[in-house]
Amino acid sequence: MGAGAGRAARLRVLDRGTRSGAGRGAAGRLRRPAPRARGDRARSRRGRVEPGRSRRGGHRGHDPDAARGRLAERGVRRSGGALGADARGRTLRGSGGHRAYDDGVSSPTRPDDSPIDVLGAVLPEQPAGPPPRRRRVGAIIGGALAVVLVGAGGAYSATAASAELPVATALVAQTPGATTEAPVLAWPAYGSGAIGAVGFDDAEQDGVLASYGSTEPVPTGSIAKVVTALVILAARPIADGTDGADITFTSADVGHYTDSLAENGSVAPVSAGLELTQREALTVLMLPSANNYSKSLAIWAFGSEEAYLAAARTWLDQQGLTRTVVTDTSGLSPDTVSTTSDMVRLGELLVADPVLAPIVALPRADVPGVGVVQNTNTLLGRGGVDGIKTGTTDEAGSCLLFSVDTVVEGEPVTLVGVVVGARTHPQLASDILTLLPSVEAGFRTVPLTTEGQDFGSYTSLWGESAVAETPEARSVLTWGAVTTSTTVELDPLETVADGAGVGTATVSVNGTPYELPLVADGSIEDPGFGWRASHPAELLG
Repeated sequence: MGAGAGRAARLRVLDRGTRSGAGRGAAGRLRRPAPRARGDRARSRRGRVEPGRSRRGGHRGHDPDAARGRLAERGVRRSGGALGADARGRTLRGSGGHRAYDDGVSSPTRPDDSPIDVLGAVLPEQPAGPPPRRRRVGAIIGGALAVVLVGAGGAYSATAASAELPVATALVAQTPGATTEAPVLAWPAYGSGAIGAVGFDDAEQDGVLASYGSTEPVPTGSIAKVVTALVILAARPIADGTDGADITFTSADVGHYTDSLAENGSVAPVSAGLELTQREALTVLMLPSANNYSKSLAIWAFGSEEAYLAAARTWLDQQGLTRTVVTDTSGLSPDTVSTTSDMVRLGELLVADPVLAPIVALPRADVPGVGVVQNTNTLLGRGGVDGIKTGTTDEAGSCLLFSVDTVVEGEPVTLVGVVVGARTHPQLASDILTLLPSVEAGFRTVPLTTEGQDFGSYTSLWGESAVAETPEARSVLTWGAVTTSTTVELDPLETVADGAGVGTATVSVNGTPYELPLVADGSIEDPGFGWRASHPAELLG
């Protein structure tokens, strides 16, 4: 072999991919490598290593020496000349699109080396990949993981979209209480008394607004006739629009007249055969305070005075008037007693009665068969007084259970009071007229809330807020010393529409609670899927 042939034998040339078919010719086509001898393949499968050959070669038929000498640098010079030396000291020469190693030593080649063998010798060595079975398993696992992740993402999206929102933070506003002093009343300098108002009575004051003097039972005088009239009507009520039953008086009633006159009690004329309606008979009982009519009516309603007294005791217990004792029908007996607070309660029951309240407001009445009867209450029509009943005995003194209809702070108010133990009725009337203005001055309007008053607020985690407020102003009319306190209950909520109910505020005035509805000023809306998806901890805990 000549020098040119020897040099050509030492050069392995790689065509870098001429794309056109020109110049390739038959010699330029890549040929399938000739099959190796069967023994060579067997030895390769058994992993035997031929002497002088490296075991690293992974391809059958490639040159391990060429594989170990691959040049790291991939750049190819287009002009001829040396490109440098590789790690084994071989000279890399290039010309055009070719590169070749010249190690100065003839590379061992076989006559049947094909271009594929040449490619295997000069291409970079590829790391051995996983076996096909492992690749299939890996692909299956990877696909399964992808399905799981996609499914998990979809499940979380569905969960986030339907999960309950966190409850908004509720903050109760501080509402300070208030206290005012009690008024000073112009009580008389004698006896004892009490004052109340329908719907205003203070449980801590024994059911009245205020009182003075003794709180023990005292003789009532003819104020006891209030009990007589109420107990009779409880047993024999008068239907609306009627005057009640017709009553025919007998000689026994004439005897009651004689007895009462002998006792120095107040009386009204009666005769055997006199017929009066129940309403007319009650008018004679209450206006001139006729003792004989109290006994006649009690016996007519219950059959006997004793039966009446038993019924009266039962009725008093039912009304809670446990410190009132009646021993006769008229109150002439000093043993018929009551407390001033019980007497105020009796007055409130009477002014609520549709039959008796109009009767006691009459200054006089013309009763057929009896004549004109005058009301013993000379205070009627003065200072707003429109009732109720006088009482006069040596033991009780001059007494008056009275009622007053007035207007306070624009609201109608009915006062009920009693004063016992006066020396004369004119003195009593004068002192009551002095007392009334001081009582009326004790009323005051207590604001429970103003319109739009803030009692609390809500703030959501996504930054929206609403105020809990009262939709309208509320106030209450009260009397005397005032102590207020407020408690607020805000409903737990996640979202709320403007104007929707959100709780209650309870304002207590002297222990009486007043509930105020609270509504939302502003709205808290669902933040939407974007916030839900980005806040899993807040939604799912």
